[in-house]
Amino acid sequence: MAPTDVHPQTAAGPVTAAARRAAAAWIVLPLFFLITGGSLVWLEAWVYCAVLLVPMTVFLLYMARRDPEFLGRRMKMREPDPVQRRILALGYPAMLAALVLPGLDRRFGWSDPPPAAVAAAMAMVLGGYLVALRAFLENRWAGRTIETWEGQTVISTGPYAVVRHPMYSGALAIYVATPVALGSWWALLPALTFIVIFVLRIRNEEETLLRELPGYAAYRARVRYRLAPGIW
Repeated sequence: MAPTDVHPQTAAGPVTAAARRAAAAWIVLPLFFLITGGSLVWLEAWVYCAVLLVPMTVFLLYMARRDPEFLGRRMKMREPDPVQRRILALGYPAMLAALVLPGLDRRFGWSDPPPAAVAAAMAMVLGGYLVALRAFLENRWAGRTIETWEGQTVISTGPYAVVRHPMYSGALAIYVATPVALGSWWALLPALTFIVIFVLRIRNEEETLLRELPGYAAYRARVRYRLAPGIW
């Protein structure tokens, strides 16, 4: 089914769910930083919120019209594979620590990255997010869970011609750069564990794709790198 063939009634569910989550993100993320940082005078946090939330909102509005089925796949949260659920469970404490520590660092002055480092990290967050969104535009099958879908085909164009998992490339850039973008060196420690988590997730995902997605083996042979060109 082409994106434009989605019936409005069937599209309403995922579009409504996506709108609710977007509205919640605009409330929860700034409130989270206000609580952890304890101050409205935290410029890095508010810029960070804008860097993530503005592109997210524009993208959701676009996809709500272009491909509501994509939003439905992105709304599905529970991994069907128990191995993937265990991998994700390893990442939750690291994610929480990487987001909480900058606020505590702000409160107690544990570290103070120079403005140039903060600006570079913020640019990396934005760049990583735009890479992930570009992957979504190229690959309408890019769900949140590791599974294949009826009618799914191998995507080898755009960022998928460079690495096999550009969505993860963008996400990893966001996770690693977030602590410094928020003004903390210490929060880098838990954030760096995402390198291991993404490697484990990709290895397991590729087993699924090789088993269930026709043509993936040939694509894997053609595109050498999984996550970072020239590295892995």
